[in-house]
This record gives sequence, C-alpha cells and structure tokens, in this order.
Amino acid sequence: MRGFPVSRADFTASLVVFLVALPLCVGVAVASGVPAELGLITGIVGGLVAGVLPGSSLQVSGPAAGLTVLVYEAVQLYGIGALGVLVLAAGVVQVALGVLRLGRWFRAVSVSVVQGMLAGIGLVLVAGQLYVLADATAPGSMGEKLTGLPGLLLGTGVTGTAAALGVGTVVVLVVWPKWRRAARIVPAPLVAVGLAAGVTALFGLPVRRVEVSGLLDAVRLPGPGDWARLLEAGVIGTVLAFALIASAESLFSAAAVDRLHAGKRTDYDKELIAQGTGNAVCGALGALPMTAVIVRSSANVNAGARTKASRVLHGVWLLVFVTALPSALGVIPVAALAGVLVHAGCKLVPVRALGPLWREHRGEALVLGATAGTIVATNLFEGVIAGLLLAVAKTAWDTSHVHVEVTGVEQAGGTLRVRVVGNATFLRLPKLLDALEALPRERSVELDLSGLRHTDHASAAALETWAGARAAGVRVRGAGVGVVPGG
Repeated sequence: MRGFPVSRADFTASLVVFLVALPLCVGVAVASGVPAELGLITGIVGGLVAGVLPGSSLQVSGPAAGLTVLVYEAVQLYGIGALGVLVLAAGVVQVALGVLRLGRWFRAVSVSVVQGMLAGIGLVLVAGQLYVLADATAPGSMGEKLTGLPGLLLGTGVTGTAAALGVGTVVVLVVWPKWRRAARIVPAPLVAVGLAAGVTALFGLPVRRVEVSGLLDAVRLPGPGDWARLLEAGVIGTVLAFALIASAESLFSAAAVDRLHAGKRTDYDKELIAQGTGNAVCGALGALPMTAVIVRSSANVNAGARTKASRVLHGVWLLVFVTALPSALGVIPVAALAGVLVHAGCKLVPVRALGPLWREHRGEALVLGATAGTIVATNLFEGVIAGLLLAVAKTAWDTSHVHVEVTGVEQAGGTLRVRVVGNATFLRLPKLLDALEALPRERSVELDLSGLRHTDHASAAALETWAGARAAGVRVRGAGVGVVPGG
C-alpha cells in the first residue's frame, strides 16, 4: 500500500461513510423499482472504481435520490433488463464529455435550474414514497399520486404499523443530528433504519421487508436484445438525460465539497471521466446509475478524511457486508427506507433559500419554481429543458437593457439630440420605438448610436424604417445604421 497510504483518519472516515451509504443504497434501489442488491453494487463500484480514479479526492459516489424518479420511469417503460444498457451508454457519454474537456462548462448551468431540478425531484420522490411509507399501493401517474394524498393522510389503504415505522424513521432522522457527538460516531440514517429493523424483528411486525437474493444473483448482464433498444429515440433521450443530470449533480456536488475542505481542488474533466467510467461498469453489471452524492461526501469530509483512500475503503466495507451478511438486509422494513427517502426528498427542496431568493433575485426564483413545477407536471427531462430555456430567456432579457437620452427639447425649432445606450435587441425593441416615436415629428434629429454595445438585425432594420418615416431630417452617428435623410 505504499502508493495508496491509508491513515487512521481515512480508515475511520471510510467506516462512517459506509454506515451512511448502506441504508441509502438499499433505499434508492427499492424506490427505483429494482432489487436492493443493485443499489449496493452501484455503491461498491462507486468506491472501488470511481473512488480510485482522479478528479475529486474526497467526494463519494453511489446511487442517488436525484436519479430515482428517472430510473423508475425507465424501468417501467423499458424493463429492468434494459437498465444496464442505458446506464452503460450514459457512462460512455460522460467519458466522452470529459475527454472533450466539457466538464468545466457544467459550471455555466444556472444554479436556479439545478436547484429547481433537485426540488422537482424531491417533490416527486416524496409524493411517491409517502405511499411506500404506509405500505399502500402508489398510483401510476404523478397527478393521481397528488390527488390521492388526502385519502392517504386519512388512512385509506394505509397499514398503520408500517406508517408508524416510517414516521418514526423520519423523526429519528430529524432529531438524531441534534446530538452532534453521537451523530459523528453513528450516522442518523443507520440509527433510524437500525431501530426500525430492530423493532420489526423484536415484535414480528407484519410489514413489508426488503427482499434479498444475493449479490451475484442480482447481476444482470445486458443481452443482444437490450443493445438493440439503443436505436429507439426514447431510449436515446433517456440515456442523454441520465448522462447530463448525473454529470450536473456530480460536478455541482464537487463544487460544494471543495468548499468544505482546504485540500486539492477538483479537476472537473477528470471527475467526469471517473463518473462515466463508474457508470459504464455499473451498466455492464446491470446496476443503478451513480452520481457523486453530497450526503456521503460531506460525511466523508466531516469525519476527517484526507485522501481518496476513505472512499475506496467504503466500497470495500459494502462488498464485505453484502458478501458476509446478505440476510441482514431481509430484516429491514421497506417503510423505514421510504422514511429515509422522504426525508432526503424534503432536503432537496431549498425551502430556506426561497425567501431570500425571491426578495433579491425574483427572476431566478421564477426559474427555480418553473423548473420544479414542470418536472412535477411532466417529467424530469422536460422540466430541465424548460428550466434551461427559461434561464436563457431571462439572461437575454436582463442583458438587453436599452436607454434613450433626449436633449434639446426645450429649444424651440432646434435639433433634438437623441443618444441610445445599451443593447438594442428585439426583446427591447418596443420600448426603443415607443421612445423614438414620441419625439416631435417636425423637429430634426441627431441620433447617436455610439453608446450601443450591440444592435441586432431586427433593431437595425426598425431604426432605419423609423428614420425614413420621419417628416424632418435624421442624421445618424454610430455603427449599425446608415444616414437616412428626412422627407
């Protein structure tokens, strides 16, 4: 281990991350509609493959709640057999993006779009997992889930014991971190799920439990028929959604982790290659897609990790646990895992940031809300596209300010001097023309366009038309519009 030293701090941190990752890997898999082992395989690959590669030294990868909704939809549409091909292809796309050095450009994505994406995912996740928390059957569509929530809260189709376990899990997740010393030693997710499993086993509670079959039995190698599905347009769209969303979440997580420590900064292109390689391996094994996860990464940093050894070892501990004690997963109630994901989904919604954002940057708040709302109303991919388009439109609007300054109005019969400053684009063209058309038609005008930083074709054509229609002469200074004499 000379080339890969393991300090005591890294060893301790790896155990903490393992304890945080274990219930999350299982919970994300169950919520995605796949066997629990597939989530654990992704966690193991995140440690042993992505953990070794260069990029970010301290962030930890594994199955994430942020892709749960998209994975569930893909499994329902294309079947669990096609999942491996989707994830592998997404990994190849990520590697290509990293090789082309496009990783750094993900930092150009509007933060409001990313927050809106996570908020939308959180809302959809909570809406679905509330049914699982109560051992009730969740409706198929998002609209039916939302309209069914009042009945769920009133106890329709609810298993009281499961609901009590799920709610108790959420309570533990909220309360346990308040005891900071204890939380540093034993993470809240492990305590919550462990208590729920202990109570279920002790009293033999009649609730759904995690079904296990063994790690090797869960591996699903893609077959020839699965590869053929890559020719379908819908499948290609899902692959791109996997790749882009996983990349954005991983690289934004890397930026957040870099703010938590003073060590080596993340190389975004190398990190994208590492994530893509990990996803390619996960896809080859038929497992869930991976991203860098801020919950595990922050736990790693807070536990004192210094090198990538901690994240590699966390993958080792996951592998040892699943190999030596697979039956231990069978005592975990599904309602407890749903409680973990309901709590995680709620944390994805930036409730505390919404107030200040609305007061200081109302346009950004609208982008966030529109992105989240579109995801809830339609799906993840369309919501992100809508958010990106809205963010671009908002930026174009913000940067297209134009101001008209008029002097000489008080001098009867004299020339009006009009100076236009800013960016003359079609977005602000109505405002610009309103100001120019309000000028007295019998007065000659000296139009100064030297203060314009940009003039698009629509604005240039409109200015020429306006100048040509003037009753008095117009003399133009500045690039973009020629001199047009008056009538």
